[in-house]
Amino acid sequence: MTRSAVFDHPNDAFATERDTSLDPQDWEVFRADAHRGLDMMIDYLRDVRDRKVWQPAPAEVRAEFKAPMPQQGKPLGELLKTFETSMLPYATGNTHPLFMGWVHGGGTPVGMVAEMLAAGLNSNCGGRDHIAIDVEREITLWLAEAFDFPRESSGVFVTGSSMANMIATLVARTDILGEQVRTDGLRATGQLVGYASTEAHACIERAFEMSGVGSAFLRRIPVNRKHEMDGAALRAAIAEDRAAGLLPFVVVGSAGTVNTGAIDDLARLADICVEEDIWFHVDGAFGALGVLSPELKPLLNGLERADSVALDFHKWLQVPYDAGFFICRHPDLHRRTFMSTAAYLSRAPRGLAAADIWPCDLGPDLSRGFRALKTWFTFQSFGAEQLGATLAQTCRVARHLEALIRRSTVFELSADVTLNIVCFSVKGDTTGRVNREIVMDLHESGVAAPSTTKIGGRPVIRAAIVNHRTQMRDMETFVAAAEACAARVMAERAAPVAP
Repeated sequence: MTRSAVFDHPNDAFATERDTSLDPQDWEVFRADAHRGLDMMIDYLRDVRDRKVWQPAPAEVRAEFKAPMPQQGKPLGELLKTFETSMLPYATGNTHPLFMGWVHGGGTPVGMVAEMLAAGLNSNCGGRDHIAIDVEREITLWLAEAFDFPRESSGVFVTGSSMANMIATLVARTDILGEQVRTDGLRATGQLVGYASTEAHACIERAFEMSGVGSAFLRRIPVNRKHEMDGAALRAAIAEDRAAGLLPFVVVGSAGTVNTGAIDDLARLADICVEEDIWFHVDGAFGALGVLSPELKPLLNGLERADSVALDFHKWLQVPYDAGFFICRHPDLHRRTFMSTAAYLSRAPRGLAAADIWPCDLGPDLSRGFRALKTWFTFQSFGAEQLGATLAQTCRVARHLEALIRRSTVFELSADVTLNIVCFSVKGDTTGRVNREIVMDLHESGVAAPSTTKIGGRPVIRAAIVNHRTQMRDMETFVAAAEACAARVMAERAAPVAP
């Protein structure tokens, strides 16, 4: 049969067009199913405390997701049943107030609805002249206001701070080498070198690798007792590298380290960067948004002097995943790092292809979702004051946990508590093995989900209080469960081995 023969009859052509549309054939049936899905998720969030924090999916459930690609479709109602029984119970658990293992936000019902609205619009926010771009620009203005950055600062939504830190590395690279580095590469230049503390996130190393600088040229500067970058050691490293003929180009300060929540002395780092003429970037993945709280903002003194900041709205601000952001006080340099002259990205004086600057000029992504909408809904629904108060409350809950650990006869603190992260250990557990067993036991019980990290080379228990749902009373539950696990683990280790 020839291709044209398929459409020989007009009615056949009509049937083919109708059957290939992916819209519902019965909108009212779809409406009922969609409402059922929304109700399911509202109930899920409302009743979050009634469930285990986490539970592993049974083998028979995992086997459901090893089937061949479906060749025929199923009704939405049937898919919702599968979601309800085989996915919903086995999620990460970060909506639960006793999920404390990693710096994951808890999300909000408002954000969930905004995500649905954004999906319905299905906007590509890479560029062109449509309202979603204005919403993203408004978020940039709000951040510039919060960080005391110039109003003309540029910003762009990305997946998360890993990508935002990558963008910062590339912009800093352009700052020292010029725009020609995009075409000429690094081979004609001297070796670049950058600096971050030993507590900085591992994504900084990956940014150096992906940018071509090389992770061997990221100097890990030691920290002081508070886990802050040692300023004197930074100065010495820069001097040593300059003497060796290297090109220092960026210092990455941390505003809320992943291990302990420590904040570098940002004002001192800013002074050093000015004196040395080096780009000053701040990885503020979760901590930078502390500026929204009058109580926490003084801890971030110096942030307003950064050349750029990376942050995640999906962490402390509770925006649903994913919603990372990069903001830069030098918009021309930011644009020159990424802007393309491709014909299909050319601008027009009017029409849908209007506007001078598109988001694709500010980062590597051309196809981009409407991440700004759920962030906009979050700010508009709660206001900066309430959001800031929520951040401060998580820190108060962390201090309550700190007090409980100090009073415990089983545990001891492993690091100072700066923000909302508490690291502690079983007393006398020099290897950290008991700490690891406790964490795994807590996960499997479903009572709580802390994590482990390493402080001084030893695994310790880490509780990151990020969820807006977490309350003081939850810490009592957590410590009691952790102490019971510790008693059980140590009793098992002390039991004699049967001959």
